[in-house]
Amino acid sequence: MFFRALPLVLVLIAAPVKAGEHAHQAVPREQRAAIYLTTEEKAHIHQEMRLFLSSTQKIVASAAANDMKGVAEAARAAGMAAAHDVPAKLREKLPMQFKKLGHLTHQGFDDLARDADSLGDASQALKQLGQVMGNCVSCHAVFRIETGKR
Repeated sequence: MFFRALPLVLVLIAAPVKAGEHAHQAVPREQRAAIYLTTEEKAHIHQEMRLFLSSTQKIVASAAANDMKGVAEAARAAGMAAAHDVPAKLREKLPMQFKKLGHLTHQGFDDLARDADSLGDASQALKQLGQVMGNCVSCHAVFRIETGKR
């Protein structure tokens, strides 16, 4: 009886070892496009990203509390008014797709603020926030920021 079960035991023992081999495969090579900036320029972009993240947190918290004034204020802080702070030299270095995603994101926050004021609908605000965050996800999937020269 033991000898009949031996092949099954060997398969069960070998299966986890075989499955574990896949977990140790090399990490795929970075596929995102590099944007080369100075340390200061990179800090400026990261500051803008933190503004988006902070505004997003405030929008979610305000929507959960049904505080539509708070939603509008948080969204407005990340709107087009914040986009004008980008230095011309930095703007010249950024790829067009990056700039378009940034513009759409700022514009999306302004639209969210306007609709939060006029509609007062937390569910609609969260739906719009999801669309705005799609820009963030797209940008992070396509680009990475590096310091130094190519």
